Amino acid sequence: MNDIRRTILWVIFGFSLVLLWDQWQVFNGNKPTFLPSSKPAAVASAPAGAAAPAAGNGVPSASAATGSAGAVPTQAAAAAPREQVNVTTDLFKAMIDSEGATVNYLELLKYDEADRTKHVVLFENASPATRYVAQTGLLNPVDSGERFPNHLTPMAPKAGPREMAEGQNTLEVSFESAPVGGLKYVKTYVFKRGDYAIGVRHEVVNVSDQPRDAQLYMQLLRHGTVAAGTMFGTNTFTGPAAYTNEKKFHKLDFKDIAKGKIEPPPPANDGWIAMVQHYFASAWLLKGDPASEQLRREFRVKDLGDNLYTVAMVATLPKIAPGATQVVNSALFAGPEEEKKLEAIAPGLDLVKDYGIFAIISKPLYWLLNQLHGILGNWGWSIVALVVLLKAAFYWLNAKAYASMAKMKAINPKIMEMRERLKDKPQEMQQEMMRIYREEKVNPMGGCFPIVIQIPVFIALYWVLLSSVEMRHAPWIGWITDLSAPDPWYILPVVMTLTSLFQTWLNPTPPDPMQAKLMWIMPLAFSVMFIFFPAGLVLYWITNNVLSIAQQWFINKRLGVLGTK
Repeated sequence: MNDIRRTILWVIFGFSLVLLWDQWQVFNGNKPTFLPSSKPAAVASAPAGAAAPAAGNGVPSASAATGSAGAVPTQAAAAAPREQVNVTTDLFKAMIDSEGATVNYLELLKYDEADRTKHVVLFENASPATRYVAQTGLLNPVDSGERFPNHLTPMAPKAGPREMAEGQNTLEVSFESAPVGGLKYVKTYVFKRGDYAIGVRHEVVNVSDQPRDAQLYMQLLRHGTVAAGTMFGTNTFTGPAAYTNEKKFHKLDFKDIAKGKIEPPPPANDGWIAMVQHYFASAWLLKGDPASEQLRREFRVKDLGDNLYTVAMVATLPKIAPGATQVVNSALFAGPEEEKKLEAIAPGLDLVKDYGIFAIISKPLYWLLNQLHGILGNWGWSIVALVVLLKAAFYWLNAKAYASMAKMKAINPKIMEMRERLKDKPQEMQQEMMRIYREEKVNPMGGCFPIVIQIPVFIALYWVLLSSVEMRHAPWIGWITDLSAPDPWYILPVVMTLTSLFQTWLNPTPPDPMQAKLMWIMPLAFSVMFIFFPAGLVLYWITNNVLSIAQQWFINKRLGVLGTK
């Protein structure tokens, strides 16, 4: 019975490995091997270059109760000529459309795609299938039929540099609209060297002779295509998100938005919105001065059709007197999900980095890894050091488990003889086995502890490697140039297999011949999957195996059972 329990634990662990392998295949752009998606990934239904429907204007309504207030009609054909303003900094290659001064292209110059042939492109507006843009504009909260400048309004770029020069730390690019509804809108992007949080200054000028009430919206529009999932839902999250101090972090799933089942956070005087994907995110924040940061804001999501979705934050501005200017400072974060940098930008922003259901273990693991990296300067050696610390922390518990396994190995001949003698009397066999365990002071389940400990830690580290952009393309030694990718020469999986087989030899042989064969087969079966696991995860397992072998060898030798069956 106890051998069966141990086998069940190994089966659970093996099944976990199958799940993780399947998901890693998905995130590397391959189809899942064992657990195909029950639903195909969403695809855009509109052909490339097709015009968006009226809903695709994407301007959020001022409120549900104001009827047509804030609803912007389709832009008239005859306006001002559109201009694409190209901006280059140390971190970005951006394109800002003069229509609404919308960021419709953003290339991250410090990050390459998986194949390293080109840079990661976060924002793009080539077709509905790839559309992902950052928009802002003004809403009229009063149902008067009067419109204000929005992201469809032509805005003239102001003269000035478009490229951050050597030694220059700040680059400003400004756009200005003609008056619409008595308001003129000036938007200035402030790029700072080494900073993925782009400052965005909004100046709302009342050129009329009457006071004006206005709302400022900041919006992210993205296609709803996500990586194919499995029935177990172990993918990192892709989609909109929102945060307030009261309601904390909200994931706003595309499918729930389409079904109308989403409840965004209630209005608040704090918070932000984001669009999350694997490794990278974008977010709108009110940031830069106390008045801007304390503005009352609402959170809204919308299905625009054609597989396009928006998440918006709408801030209510103080009444603007005739001739006065209202200035609101915000930030558009667009970059990697580097946990420490995200924490410094805004409360809760680090939560866009998805650790899945194992966050309670993964987050401390990442913190410890990050501390070790600060000392060692290499993520591979940091993983090795992490395992050493974990083994040291659980040394005595593991020692008891290995001692129990050694005692099991010592009495194994007696168990085998008894099983052969009583093979036709299963009830007597069980009673006799319990008597032997009792007399020898052996806990047959004691050896299961290392397995139980390894399962959650192993899976949690998988999530750390999966979600941490810091380890993306991070080298270790020699041929291992990317810890988040499989070993190109399969050396680490082979070493892992050999260490696993050696560890199996050190363990007591199960009395049941079928279970004994299974204990040898499972390391070989796992080794096939480890070929496709990220090198950092295989490195973790090898280090854990080596240290476990050393501890188990010492205990077996001390108890005189080394080499016995």
